[in-house]
Amino acid sequence: MANETLSQNVSPLYGDFITILSIDGGGVRGIIPGIILSFLESQLQALDGEEVRLVDYFDVIAGTSTGGLVTTMLTAPDENKRPLYAAKDIVPFYLEHCPKIFPHPRGPFSSALKVISAVIGPKYDGKYLRRLARETLKDKRLHDTLTNVVIPTFDINILQPTIFSSYQLKDGNTSQDALLSDICIGTSAAPTFLPAHYFENKGSGGEVRFFDLIDGGVVANNPTLVAISEVTKEISRRNPEFFKTKPLDYARFLVISLGTGSAKTQNTYSAKAAAGWGIIGWLYNKGNSPLVESFTQGSADMVDFHNSVVFQALNSEDNYLRIQEDDLSNEAASVDISTKENLQNLVNIGQQLLKNPVSRVNVETGLFEPLKNQSTNEEALVIFAKLLSQERRLRQHRSPDTPIK
Repeated sequence: MANETLSQNVSPLYGDFITILSIDGGGVRGIIPGIILSFLESQLQALDGEEVRLVDYFDVIAGTSTGGLVTTMLTAPDENKRPLYAAKDIVPFYLEHCPKIFPHPRGPFSSALKVISAVIGPKYDGKYLRRLARETLKDKRLHDTLTNVVIPTFDINILQPTIFSSYQLKDGNTSQDALLSDICIGTSAAPTFLPAHYFENKGSGGEVRFFDLIDGGVVANNPTLVAISEVTKEISRRNPEFFKTKPLDYARFLVISLGTGSAKTQNTYSAKAAAGWGIIGWLYNKGNSPLVESFTQGSADMVDFHNSVVFQALNSEDNYLRIQEDDLSNEAASVDISTKENLQNLVNIGQQLLKNPVSRVNVETGLFEPLKNQSTNEEALVIFAKLLSQERRLRQHRSPDTPIK
């Protein structure tokens, strides 16, 4: 089969699966899923040729915060209508730009300066991130992405989530068709770390929508369930692409969900200590932010727990792969420590995570436990790559618009 036939997205109407890729939020820890994605894309290229990209295999790519940035990198088009970045480019991108997005003061008073910053305003002014997003994504908008994307944010003016979804555009909601740069800046605006993001967007009918956004991790640090919900809505609306699928037919979902790591086995707190915390204690405690960690990790775990229960209850657990590292410690657990040493350590963690056994939530205890078959994440991704490749070939074969050459 010619490689160019695989570079076209073909409707799930002609396939057996609905394919979803999801990437958590986590600041500089986006390096960890970057390593995983690079490996997965390399396996797809070994099967189908060097020109293929992840965007050629997934019906939906979802990302929150740093995951939203990765999502746009993978799906925004270049002048040839191919992705701006290959998966192998993500980690070098982070190594180059994270130290400028999250610059750190040095010297004997650096710790005190961090505490003061957390009290009087965001730790970082966000100017470099905004400039980088504008220069990289230019005038590209949500409708330009090469596959469907789902990027959660939270609007503090109306106090509810705002989901930037390709599917909503298909419903004629053009006021959501924002610049990808604005979406990236908004979903990354983590409270206490980066400034909230305000912008206006005009729809095709002249209507203007106002956005007052902060980090999507406030509500969906793990956006997997949001992505599944967006597809489920389309199924309920009788979208022709999904006419073979019934709501909650999880046997047709093929999902890879990538975490950015957590420190739940390392950074623990006691109610006795927390009972005496004020604003500073909750925002800054021994280099960590208990408040931010609690709501981001809590929401991410709830999504994984829900998905695990549903997929297992419907005998489709092999269709859902969650890759996460819960044993981060010290600087590796931070979302913003961008020293050369820490960034390289995150690279090493991502590489080791590939070698770790596949783990799954124990629905009885809630704990993330290795499976008994002892297969590694790397081996699981090889299997998923074969499934994704077979799915693409099947769609190409069945589609009347893309005959096999």
